[in-house]
Amino acid sequence: GPCTSIVVCQVAPRPAQEQPHHCASAMFSSLRAATSCASRSISRAATLQQERGFKCSVLGAAGGIGQPLSLLLKLNPRVTALTCFDVAPITPGVAADLSHIATGAKTEGFTGDDLKKALDGCDVVVIPAGVPRKPGMTRDDLFNINAGIVKNLVAGCAEACPKACILVISNPVNSTVPIAAEVLKHRGVYNPKKLFGVTTLDVCRARTFVAEAKGFDPLKTKVPVIGGHAGTTIVPLLSQAEPAATFSDEERDALTHRIMFGGDEVVKAKAGGGSATLSMAYTGAEFADRVMAGLAGEAGVTECTFVETDKVAGATFFSLPVTLGKEGVETIHDYGTVNAHEKKLIEDMMPDLIAQAKKGVEWAAANK
Repeated sequence: GPCTSIVVCQVAPRPAQEQPHHCASAMFSSLRAATSCASRSISRAATLQQERGFKCSVLGAAGGIGQPLSLLLKLNPRVTALTCFDVAPITPGVAADLSHIATGAKTEGFTGDDLKKALDGCDVVVIPAGVPRKPGMTRDDLFNINAGIVKNLVAGCAEACPKACILVISNPVNSTVPIAAEVLKHRGVYNPKKLFGVTTLDVCRARTFVAEAKGFDPLKTKVPVIGGHAGTTIVPLLSQAEPAATFSDEERDALTHRIMFGGDEVVKAKAGGGSATLSMAYTGAEFADRVMAGLAGEAGVTECTFVETDKVAGATFFSLPVTLGKEGVETIHDYGTVNAHEKKLIEDMMPDLIAQAKKGVEWAAANK
């Protein structure tokens, strides 16, 4: 949907003899109707780009999430420069490939020792780097490998673009975001308003699954998802769904479980061939777009994201609805009224969420 809209708004009109046949137009009418909401947001983005463009970097750009994520950022009218970094030697080729796409974002690829060149002057850095989950692996099994990767990449950000918004996708997010915070603190450049764990995929799954269950339009369905970004720490607030919906206990439990373990569903379906990459790239690009909208001064941009906060007793990091602004985090909101079932889900997962953050902080202290 959004890709179609972007191409349409950037390509010059065709000469009359090349106009598509009326039948083709009819075929796409339902698609256009379904994506009108997305189109409007993209035209807003196009208008905003005239006011301010952004330099973005994707770290881990040659991977399963990184390539489609880079593609989506290349298509975003807010992005005027895009750099792709990865240890994989094909990375300059990925950027060369993207650079042929007729959009305004100037694209360059870097590998090896060129991390700081990739990061120089960036406004937004998205980090999907790391190893993906295989069947039977928990997000925790990824910890030792991905912790070191995130540390090195964030250290590069501290040096080359200390004021950038840093969006962490690398799992386990519940631990890698606290690691990123410690790395930035150690280098004297930590700004909690500029560090985010990307939990948008949990929100997207909740919207999709609730819309499917209730026959709603997924584009008009909202479901806040709070807590963390792994298993039971993911808490969908179905009682706050819009449009309002009622669920039987069985339906509620099945939906909650599917939202919590949606990642496992994909890992299992790919049978050893990887984890959620396309849906993660989509939601990572979507969240990056919302961060840029806030930076550009758009009002009322509120998204659930995993940030440092004292809003929830005992936790130092928690995913909550956050209004994004010109400096990154503008306002962190309370999660509001929850029912008894949701309250118990939050209480039950808190020890895990706290322990996972603590594990990240302790790892960072031991690996300065």
